[in-house]
Amino acid sequence: LLTGCDDGELRGYVKESPDGGTYLVIEDDNGGQCGPMILNGKNWPHPIGVAGKVSPGDYLLECGGSIGFTVKKGATFYADYWGP
Repeated sequence: LLTGCDDGELRGYVKESPDGGTYLVIEDDNGGQCGPMILNGKNWPHPIGVAGKVSPGDYLLECGGSIGFTVKKGATFYADYWGP
């Protein structure tokens, strides 16, 4: 897992889930210049900014580039940074 300066997440940020579920919110579509969002090899069916239920674990998000991150059980991961 890559770490940043503030909350330990480089590719986004984490909030506790209100219902104890595990979710992903993709907040940025890498500038909008790519096709569908691909999460671990499958199309991500949710629009930008809308939470989708996921299993805890490691993920690879692809859309004109790729980023990796971990979603922890009972948390919502907000993917918002595609940079280096």
